[in-house]
Amino acid sequence: MKWERVLRPRAYLPGPAGPAPPAPSPAPARQPALPRTLASGSSTRARTPRRAPTMAKRSSLFIRIVEGKNLPAKDITGSSDPYCIVKVDNQPIIRTATVWKSLCPFWGEEYQVHLLPTFHSVAFYVMDEDALSRDDVIGKVCLTRDTLATHPKGFSGWAHLTEVDPDEEVQGEIHLRLEVVQGTRACRLRCSVLEARDLAPKDRNGASDPFVRVRYKGQTQETSIVKKSRYPRWNETFEFELEEGVAEALCVEAWDWDLVSRNDFLGKVVFNVQRLRAAQQEEGWFRLQPDQSKSLREEGNLGTLQLEVRLRDEMVLPSGCYQPLVQLLCREVKLGTQSPGQLILLIEETTSTECRQDVATTLLKLFLGQGLAKDFLDLLFQLELGRTSEANTLFRSNSLASKSMESFLKVAGMRYLHGVLGPIIDRVFEEKKYVELDPSKAVQNVGNMDTPASRAKEAWMEPLQPTVRQGVAQLKDFITKLVDIQEKEELDLQRALSLQAPLVKEGPLFIHRTRGKGPLMSSSFKKLHFSLTTEALSFAKTPSSKKSTLIKLAHIRAAEKVEEKSFGSSHVMQVIYTDDAGRSQTAYLQCKCVNELNQWLSALRKVSINNTGLLGSYHPGVFRGDKWSCCHQRDKTDLGCDKTRSRVTLQEWNDPLDHDLEAQLIYRHLLGVEATLREKHRQLSAGPEAGPVLTGPGGAPEDPLAQLLQVLQDLREAHRSSPADSPPLEPSRVLELQT
Repeated sequence: MKWERVLRPRAYLPGPAGPAPPAPSPAPARQPALPRTLASGSSTRARTPRRAPTMAKRSSLFIRIVEGKNLPAKDITGSSDPYCIVKVDNQPIIRTATVWKSLCPFWGEEYQVHLLPTFHSVAFYVMDEDALSRDDVIGKVCLTRDTLATHPKGFSGWAHLTEVDPDEEVQGEIHLRLEVVQGTRACRLRCSVLEARDLAPKDRNGASDPFVRVRYKGQTQETSIVKKSRYPRWNETFEFELEEGVAEALCVEAWDWDLVSRNDFLGKVVFNVQRLRAAQQEEGWFRLQPDQSKSLREEGNLGTLQLEVRLRDEMVLPSGCYQPLVQLLCREVKLGTQSPGQLILLIEETTSTECRQDVATTLLKLFLGQGLAKDFLDLLFQLELGRTSEANTLFRSNSLASKSMESFLKVAGMRYLHGVLGPIIDRVFEEKKYVELDPSKAVQNVGNMDTPASRAKEAWMEPLQPTVRQGVAQLKDFITKLVDIQEKEELDLQRALSLQAPLVKEGPLFIHRTRGKGPLMSSSFKKLHFSLTTEALSFAKTPSSKKSTLIKLAHIRAAEKVEEKSFGSSHVMQVIYTDDAGRSQTAYLQCKCVNELNQWLSALRKVSINNTGLLGSYHPGVFRGDKWSCCHQRDKTDLGCDKTRSRVTLQEWNDPLDHDLEAQLIYRHLLGVEATLREKHRQLSAGPEAGPVLTGPGGAPEDPLAQLLQVLQDLREAHRSSPADSPPLEPSRVLELQT
């Protein structure tokens, strides 16, 4: 998956980690600035050193896969067994559950993915699962980053599935050096094809046999073929004679060589030669583009897919910039209803109904990080009680109090629900039981804890009422005991938990014991139970067995995928770490599916994001025999041929808080209602009860609302003056040939 582009592959150096997740990945060594881009697949220019603190761009995708309609039948039974694969830049990150024997499947699955801001597209593939043969591709929906950027509130609706064209399934980048050389008689165009990375796997072994074809003015030259590699290196140079006034384009195409069938297209880059004449030279990594010369086909009868996809880009300032805003809000919460400004009440009054849940969740996370969640909720409850005259409507409106409490219960109760319901839900999926969960029936009645209200709504529920009423009494007794814990018991519990490192993730994995040195055999893998805490990655024979430490958390240098051909599986990851002697080691772990693989990678990246010496590059293959299987380099210590992706993670309910991001989200919301806040301040200042404007030390106003407006102005100026951590995205340019 191409999450970002970097110039000159040999310049990778390990760098320091960034702030809390999602943090920026280690930056490669800086390079001199190169000429402007001349190709339709643009390269990325290197960055120059900056002294001022920089903003970090945080990109995330919220994805909800709702349902499909009118899918074609792929099985002889006249039905299909559909599931969805979500790919970001052709890299699988999510697989939904399979809906058996249905042409109108419902999934209703939600995900949030943190990724690099340079991603290009997200694609949804609808597949038909087959037990005996390879799964069939039904169709796909592809949304580009530019398309998502034009929908600030997200894309939501039905999209037609389109046929998957192999010539459009391209990925990866190619490293080229282009020069215009002035000869004694004429100019010559010199094209050096250096290497490529992350090419699409076109062969059954999970690799390709790539070569490059360079075309100019009817002339074609080709590189040698590199067998079984998605990271080939050629270092071959071709020359063409340039003619004045000829508006021909230079086309560089990557192909997969096949002995029996036709060669497979891997992607291309097209250059404007006239622009190249002006620039004289160009070097960099260029993203391979699909073949768009074919006429667009009409949409077939492949059905539709209902999706919700929302892109969020945030430019986050350094922590110190948000301290005045955070301190001002915290002071208001600590003062409670005694505060004359009541900024929290003003925020609620200026928040629209449609975004109140998002604002409530963001505020709750911000105060959780400051240890003021209880004070924040207490203040909201007092405000709610003060303006509510009817008890039956208390906490039932779309208020900031009800939405904040809902968010708090999700955070506080999620671990409890995972512990209680997790094993039951796992058993339902493992045994493929059919169950129906409907909160509008018995469970909701018990939750009301009121005998008259828990009367049966359906006739068939009547015989269960005695049990329901008994359950109400038991639930009341349970809650009473739960909230009546003595202070000593709470301290004992906290002391016991503090002695154990928090568990981040656990589960069974297969470890490859030969570390890539020996042949691939079933005996090479051993199933163990792994546990990841904030201190180490450990393993045991069973969940209850004594654990042995495999990798200390501080020693992790990278956690990345392994290409399929290395072990014959696309679900293998590698954890690169240093042992106690400082030597580099690699552990290869196999997961059962793509979801489990990405969950483990995400967890490992989050807990190690602040480690020193994180790698900027890695080898997607293994060092077997005398060379790397990915790039065929024979030096085991050779720098990696692909970039690490430490910023690509999945959002989980137990993720650590990102304080700077929450503060930025609050600032962005307040900026949107700044005009209303200023009008409110003007009215209060001009009112009959308005007194003289009080100022504190240094002339700063003591009025909280005036302070808030000043803080917003300061943050606006900070955003204007702070450079971005990463270069802005360059839009893809379509080459216009002159006729």
